Amino acid sequence: MGFILKLLLTAILTYVLAKFLPGAHIGGFTDAILLVVVLAVLNAVLKPILKILGFPITVLTLGLFLLVINAVIVLLADYFLAGFKVDGFFAALLFSIVLSVVTSVVDMVID
Repeated sequence: MGFILKLLLTAILTYVLAKFLPGAHIGGFTDAILLVVVLAVLNAVLKPILKILGFPITVLTLGLFLLVINAVIVLLADYFLAGFKVDGFFAALLFSIVLSVVTSVVDMVID
């Protein structure tokens, strides 16, 4: 039950963020649900690989390269989903930062 609630809350917040943040466009609520699922899969499968490959750069930048990895994940979700578009790297970076903060708040409230 908690997983479904967290998924729906994150989808609602993702939909709202895409409507208000510049450079992020989403078709509808169904696309927001699909975006949350695709981001979850990409974060579970691809993000650990990118973290390992980018570890030296992450150490040199004191962890700031992880923001780039998050933006790349959002750009990949843009590539896979027709109903979600991001205008560029910096829009993906802004979207990923705000989404991470909002998701952290949702996790604290649900748990």
